[in-house]
Amino acid sequence: MEAQFTTVSRDTSWLRLAALFVCASICVIIAEIAGPLTIPLGGAYKVTLLPFLWALLIGAVWGTVSTRLPPFMKVDNSIQRLASAALQFALLLFIAKLGLLVGGSLPKILTAGWALAFQEFGHFFGTAVIGLPIALLLGIKREAIGATFSVGREPSLAIIGERYGMSSPEGHGVLAEYITGTVFGAVFISIFASLVTSLNIFHPHALAMGAGMGSGSLMAAAAGAISAQQTPEMAKEVAAFAAASNLITTTIGTYFTLFLSLPFTVWAYKVLEPILGRGKGQPVEATPAFTQSEQVVDKPEALSIPQILTLWLGVGVIGLAANYIAFKTVPDAVTVSGMGIILGCVVVGYILYKLARGVLPAVLWVSLVAMALTYPGTPFAAETVAMTGKISFLALATPVIALAGLSIAKDLPVFRRLGWRIVVVSLAANAGTFLGGAFVAQFFMH
Repeated sequence: MEAQFTTVSRDTSWLRLAALFVCASICVIIAEIAGPLTIPLGGAYKVTLLPFLWALLIGAVWGTVSTRLPPFMKVDNSIQRLASAALQFALLLFIAKLGLLVGGSLPKILTAGWALAFQEFGHFFGTAVIGLPIALLLGIKREAIGATFSVGREPSLAIIGERYGMSSPEGHGVLAEYITGTVFGAVFISIFASLVTSLNIFHPHALAMGAGMGSGSLMAAAAGAISAQQTPEMAKEVAAFAAASNLITTTIGTYFTLFLSLPFTVWAYKVLEPILGRGKGQPVEATPAFTQSEQVVDKPEALSIPQILTLWLGVGVIGLAANYIAFKTVPDAVTVSGMGIILGCVVVGYILYKLARGVLPAVLWVSLVAMALTYPGTPFAAETVAMTGKISFLALATPVIALAGLSIAKDLPVFRRLGWRIVVVSLAANAGTFLGGAFVAQFFMH
């Protein structure tokens, strides 16, 4: 995790971390006060826009217009880069909360059986099945391989970079998917998942497994949108199933994309390109070449251990504030203790991650620690569930997504060079991985 970080000036890093907390708090408070918005689309169809979506948009717009703001209101590039670094660590709190839900629901999750095991095929082949034909119909060439073989997170960048090089057409495609997912991914998947949920053609558990796409922010957005249309009890099950699915996708996803989905996408491109890509008039120009600096998509700044601990504590406090505004849960001794348990899971999980020398991802260790605390039969599991249950996973999602929004503006110069066609393809790939996972899960559940 830290190997990709650059060095931060110690003289200013703490001040910028404090500024980041202030900016994130403002985004979260405004978003939670605004609350959810349900947009009817006719009949039973509807889209629910949740507070974390407002937090993301506020952060993104704030960073974009910062050059026109007074100095004390600016979210400059250094804060945006710090937000990108903080996001990776802040996500662990959200993962810990979901792990606590998974532990208590593990017996029920295991009843999903083959649905949970095989939904992974839907995730990774769904991107190509939906995204690749659309790319070819739009006239995109080999960029389509990089843009549609996965949802384009960091491991996908590494796989394509090693196999083809980032200056190749495939490299431009995966870069486009990465940037599109960063800028629009959470917004799009939240709206899309809400719409699909309103169709009532998938069981909520199947939709939840579709939400586990291997990206913490995308999973949070999709699971939140699905949960908004469920009963409180089913909403907890949705969060648990989404977390379990996301854990599987995160741990084995790199190998799945490397050995299965990438070869499949390359093969499908060779078969479909002569059929769908032929006779479309003038060929579409390839994605413009990126400069060396532009090819380094995410080079966040380094955080020291004290700063990481401060970050976790700060995000926890903001989460408690969001929980109070949204769900009227006063931060009493029980709620604060619940947040302490979540923070403890993160700290212990991260220590195990460091002791294992990063062989397995930090999200796995944090999830395992949290799951162990609430697994039926574990001493004090019921008490742990009671304390942590007063903190909604949506309340923790809002500050995490706010950090994602504050980090977006730094990537916009690269994003503008990608073109609308590759953006459409990237969003189609995100829709495909969600629908693919949900469809396979639904098939095996029924």
